[in-house]
Amino acid sequence: MHRPDFASIFNVITDLNLSTHPFRNRTTPYVLAALVLVISLSATLVLLFKLRDNTQRIEAAEAEISQMKQEVASLKDEGGKVQQQLSPEQRELLVASHKLVANKSFGWSRLFADLEAVIPGTVSASRIAVENIYRDGDRVKAELDFGVLSRDYQAVMGMIGTMNASGIFQAELRGQNLQTNQHSVYSEFTLHLIYTPSYGYAASPTEVAQAGEGAAQ
Repeated sequence: MHRPDFASIFNVITDLNLSTHPFRNRTTPYVLAALVLVISLSATLVLLFKLRDNTQRIEAAEAEISQMKQEVASLKDEGGKVQQQLSPEQRELLVASHKLVANKSFGWSRLFADLEAVIPGTVSASRIAVENIYRDGDRVKAELDFGVLSRDYQAVMGMIGTMNASGIFQAELRGQNLQTNQHSVYSEFTLHLIYTPSYGYAASPTEVAQAGEGAAQ
């Protein structure tokens, strides 16, 4: 009778034990959990540092703004005291210097382009005189004494309407003088204008005419 080999029996028992209790790797989950924890902590620390840095920047900016406001208030107070100590002649000189600064920032070529856009073909400019240049907030404005020549009263009235609808000019008719020569009879119209240059490019005659038609409707 053949007797089983002892080594063969041992191998069979070992295979049965491995099948019943398979190999389990208990180290890998803990390593992965530790890695996720380290990454989370690192991201949290980075965010905390950024938040702290942003907070410090905001506090520094607020402190700087507060200091600038105090300096502006102090300068205004000192300026008011200085103006109170000025003589009438010195005040007039100060006003004139402010006008000179406004005059340098005033675009005369822009004014002529805007006037050309609103003057119809039957009206011609005869004179223009600057009465005052001043600042209204962040805008430079000019008061103008403006004269035009025309034989067509309705054309002048239409021009005034177009000016007032443009948002650039405020026009008011001040007078009308009849003029005659050997060839024709015409009138010189005197207008008071307040000119406020618009931002951007000068309006074209077509755009100004469309604005006037829209206001009339």
